[in-house]
Amino acid sequence: MVGIIVAMTEELEAIKEYMNNTTVEIKCENEFYIGIIGKKEVILTTCGVGKVNSARIAQILIDNYNPDFIINIGVAGSVNNNLRIGDIVIGEKLVQYDFDLTAFGREKGEISDKVGKFIYSDKELINKAENQFWRNNEIKVVKGTIASGDRFVTETSLSKEIKDEFEADCVEMEGAAIAQVCFLDRVPFIVIRSISDSPNENNKVDFETFLHKATQNVASFINRFLGI
Repeated sequence: MVGIIVAMTEELEAIKEYMNNTTVEIKCENEFYIGIIGKKEVILTTCGVGKVNSARIAQILIDNYNPDFIINIGVAGSVNNNLRIGDIVIGEKLVQYDFDLTAFGREKGEISDKVGKFIYSDKELINKAENQFWRNNEIKVVKGTIASGDRFVTETSLSKEIKDEFEADCVEMEGAAIAQVCFLDRVPFIVIRSISDSPNENNKVDFETFLHKATQNVASFINRFLGI
């Protein structure tokens, strides 16, 4: 069974369009959709926005369904000037940019000796993801760093700081927390993001305008990824 975690209803509904034989179970007051995509049995759920919400749902999914691996997909804001709306970031590395123990001599983003600063997606899943994405003049696919924090980044100054500090390609609010739970539970995972906006002091407008396009991109990916 493959676990799929998204943050928002829009992302959930886009993926459900590809699911067959769907049933619903309630765990800890959260809906888990069980069905088939391609050749794989999947368990799909929303976690809500933010690191605590996403970590909670990841642990509930692992405890109740023991997935073979977990995919976290959704949208993100670009901090890489070479990425446009709809482009894809495969999260080779995940980091919590707002985790700060520098007062105790640690690097910014470093969580502990066991977890470290960056958490890495499963190499086999990364290779499979790269092979499944279409490539044309409209959509760019990069393998890079996804930075997570409990903040919707709108300031260009903060965007530049995150880019410079972590060599990040995009920012969002869930992926690195899910990665941390999976790492500690020894569950393979991958985080995929489609660009919906970029920090420009007014990117809430961009986010709402391009959310549909970005969610359709990642949902289409899931369908192909699980269809082989």
